[in-house]
Amino acid sequence: MAQDPILVIGGGISGLTAAIEAAECGCEAVVVEKNAYLGGRVAQLNKYFPKLCPPLCGLEINYRRIKENPRLTFHTQAEVTSITASGGGYNVTIQVAPRFVNDKCVACDACAQACPSERSDDFNFGMSRTKAAYLPFDQAFPQKYVIDGASCKADCGKKCQEACKYGAIDMDMKPETLNLKVSAIVMATGWNPYDITRADNLGMGKVKNVINNMMMERLAAANGPTSGKILRPSDGKEPKKVAFVQCAGSRDENHLPYCSYICCLASLKHISYVKEQYPEAQATMFYIDVRTPGRYEKFYWKVRDMEGVTLTKGKVAKIYNAQGTDDPVVVIEDVLSGKKVEEQFDMVVLASGMEASQRTRPVPVSVSYTPEGMIIPSSLPPGIYASGTAKSPVDVAKSMQEATGVALKSISKLLSAGGAN
Repeated sequence: MAQDPILVIGGGISGLTAAIEAAECGCEAVVVEKNAYLGGRVAQLNKYFPKLCPPLCGLEINYRRIKENPRLTFHTQAEVTSITASGGGYNVTIQVAPRFVNDKCVACDACAQACPSERSDDFNFGMSRTKAAYLPFDQAFPQKYVIDGASCKADCGKKCQEACKYGAIDMDMKPETLNLKVSAIVMATGWNPYDITRADNLGMGKVKNVINNMMMERLAAANGPTSGKILRPSDGKEPKKVAFVQCAGSRDENHLPYCSYICCLASLKHISYVKEQYPEAQATMFYIDVRTPGRYEKFYWKVRDMEGVTLTKGKVAKIYNAQGTDDPVVVIEDVLSGKKVEEQFDMVVLASGMEASQRTRPVPVSVSYTPEGMIIPSSLPPGIYASGTAKSPVDVAKSMQEATGVALKSISKLLSAGGAN
């Protein structure tokens, strides 16, 4: 008997893991991803724990597993707009936005070279620009260009069509509506960096050389806006004195009242990025508490003991521009000394917290959320499961562990309904 597929909402590391594990166990799996590529936030990292290696290595292995498994299909630039219970499973409606590039694309870059329009590069958090015809990043999967219709001026799409000798540009593509019957649903909707401009005392968006932690990942990445060279945004200067501000929006009842779990480790990692490139640089981490659970404690000791690294206990009250320069000044009460300190830096990196994506883009299913927008798993209907940062802040390793667990639950649900081959 033909089986109804398992639907995975979200093509980040958690969603891909769940879908691949299910498909390799013999089940049909369908991934729905809102971006034009698979990989989620992990694809934007320079290095990730525990091995501190480039995440694209691990992602490439998963991409290959997807290519080799006919049981796994995916839809990018797609969103689930409706979920209704039906006969022990669910009827799902998916809206797919036009890519304006078909499967004939060989990623030759001719369309981008001919394209006269530009757009802000969201993959690099606006720190660079791309043409309106673009590849999201150099190792993107699918390895296929996309055209940002909103950024096209007049009939500039014709330039792309004329430049493409493979007939891959199709400006007549229309939005598609897909209707599926699925046996189970995995909600792996991921997270966004908290919009720390809401905390106006921390200078994000007002002080030129204040960035967030994900922007730092892109600056350090070889495929980032500066080809991996850490340079401050205002003038391209090499920063020799960098501040790292913890709990930027986290553990704050006015923003995210919870600990975002990964921020301390991320900042320690970022300090190591700076010290690798600029051994003489000074790095100061301002913290409430340093949290590096389990096996990561040794990494904390290693970074803490580096020459030129200072850890100062205290919550930052304000960041402002030093008069006549683009240098940010950090105002903090040093808890251990009891003194108010103002110190000037070349650049400040804010450890902005993790905010569940469904807080701003809820999935259309009856479910209860915490006040912070995290899914409460016990409130989910039968056959619907939450994984990774959809229900709590977690790191990559934990996301993958949870994804494997919900894949097993989804398979069990399918088997209990008699839908396995």
